[in-house]
Amino acid sequence: MKRKVVYQQQQKFNYKWKRKVFAAILLGFCFGSLVLMQCQYTRIMSLRPRFVQKPKIAFLFIARNRLPLEMVWDKFFKAQESRFSIYVHSRPGFLFSKGTTRSIYFLDRQVNDSIQVDWGGASMIEAERILLRHALADPFNDRFVFLSDSCIPLYNFSYTYNYIMSTSTSFVDSFADTKEGRYNPKMAPVIPIHNWRKGSQWAVLTRKHAEIVVNDTTVFPMFQQHCKRKSLPEFWREHSFPADPSKEHNCIPDEHYVQTLLAQESLEGELTRRSLTYSSWDLSSSKDHERRGWHPATYKYADATPLLIQSIKEIDNIYYETEHRREWCSDKGKPSSCFLFARKFTRPAALRLLTMSVLGANSNEAIRESKHAK
Repeated sequence: MKRKVVYQQQQKFNYKWKRKVFAAILLGFCFGSLVLMQCQYTRIMSLRPRFVQKPKIAFLFIARNRLPLEMVWDKFFKAQESRFSIYVHSRPGFLFSKGTTRSIYFLDRQVNDSIQVDWGGASMIEAERILLRHALADPFNDRFVFLSDSCIPLYNFSYTYNYIMSTSTSFVDSFADTKEGRYNPKMAPVIPIHNWRKGSQWAVLTRKHAEIVVNDTTVFPMFQQHCKRKSLPEFWREHSFPADPSKEHNCIPDEHYVQTLLAQESLEGELTRRSLTYSSWDLSSSKDHERRGWHPATYKYADATPLLIQSIKEIDNIYYETEHRREWCSDKGKPSSCFLFARKFTRPAALRLLTMSVLGANSNEAIRESKHAK
């Protein structure tokens, strides 16, 4: 009887032991299979091309209504969808639909909180801030390019992208304004005169600088109050007659705001102090001496030639008279053209250049064009 009990206990022990061994073997098999599958998956994934979202350039258009040069930009943006985004500030209520644009890249790209913009008023810089606010919502937007509705690209997208992204600086045309007397002493002490700057509004900002512009609650209110365009005689009926028109400060906010704000924040060391957008300031086009130089020259159909584009591309330095400073232009440490964009072009002029295929050339093509022309 005792032997039978001992035998049964031994059998029971052997059964439990076998179950444990079997469970251990099964567990080891499962673990090994899992490791093998993981290795296979890792190997397969390593062979697949990875998609890594590159930093994007946000193109910020300020337009009256529609974009008359949309087809020039349509060609520029084609097949580059992962490297750019578009935002358009147009008049309130204007929509970019199939009825108002022929380019798929501009469909529904209007901001939904646009304002009425008056030239020479603080509303222009408020429109810029609105565009930046929308563009900053996309975390992949890393550079922010301001463009007007009369701008054209001079090079292809890849060259433009690499040029802008090759440096960690913003491109902001900025120089000390010592001649025109646009500074209003009422801005002091919030904005001291030694931080007062002037330049083109067509800037290219890094994300850091774009955030500073959007979050500014100090400099912008001062511009709203004390930086205003000189009143023009044709509007004196609508507004009070100035006591002494000669003593009015003729301050154009968009030519001072970003430059002054970044100087105020001690960030000029983070700037390439020139614009990437070419404008031709014709000082003799207006019969009115007071208005000469208020607007850049407009290029019409007859002006739109390969020689014009070549002459703009050949500019390799900019001289700033008030600072006795010459800015030599470079790309990746090598001498280069100063400008990637140009304005002001009419629709017929831009379309003529498009049909001539002189827009969109890269730097090497530009050199060949130049040698051929000579």
